[in-house]
Amino acid sequence: MRRLPPLDTHAHVALDIAPFELEKLGAVVLIATRSLDEYAQVESRSDRASVWGVGCHPGLVGADRGFDPDRFATMLQSTSYVAEVGLDGASRVPRDTQRATFERIVKAVETSPRIASIHSYRATSAVLEVLRASHLRAGAVLHWWLGTPEETREAVALGCYFSVNYSMTRSPDVLRAIPRERLLVETDHPSGDRFSQSPRRPGRVEPVEAGIARALGLAPAVVRTVVWSNFAALVDDTGVDSLLPAALRQMIQSAR
Repeated sequence: MRRLPPLDTHAHVALDIAPFELEKLGAVVLIATRSLDEYAQVESRSDRASVWGVGCHPGLVGADRGFDPDRFATMLQSTSYVAEVGLDGASRVPRDTQRATFERIVKAVETSPRIASIHSYRATSAVLEVLRASHLRAGAVLHWWLGTPEETREAVALGCYFSVNYSMTRSPDVLRAIPRERLLVETDHPSGDRFSQSPRRPGRVEPVEAGIARALGLAPAVVRTVVWSNFAALVDDTGVDSLLPAALRQMIQSAR
């Protein structure tokens, strides 16, 4: 298998960034938006090495207020990626309102499977409750997961993947609790990489790969291979291959 580039499965990027600036990163980046209105600004883009997700960030009052399930379902047809969505225990959005929105999103993704990057800050148990009650069988990725060992085991049983950023590498026990076949990496730029080595930018997951390698006793190159293999499996499980850029489809084929 040829050497594959860094794969960043969750980052935040300025909506008006030029495609060539993303390509200069030398990485594949899955980019989260925070609201339907944000996604509307990038929906027609056709970047070669990046994927833009449709999201509704649970920490933002305006994003939740602007959420419309029918509009979301329509937007879902134009992307393979849903991000950032979920629940936030520190948000000013009322918890029952957050949960109603998240349940609608999960229901839409049950019907049209997608790779869904799920926020669970101070809400790990509540996120698992929603997933447990759903019929979602593929695509759930727990981004920056901070659950207990018991919750992690349940998430694994529910079929979830885990997207690890640099901050998580400082907790090797958490990394060792994640099955290797469910492991992905992210920067969560500009938040999740704020303690990482410079330069901090989307797609620069090498420090994350190195941290995982130390925790698991692997070479960083092996971590890269594992992550791509897992991402390929996630694409296959959700059936979103046709929605991805052609260049990314070729990389996934190489990783299978």
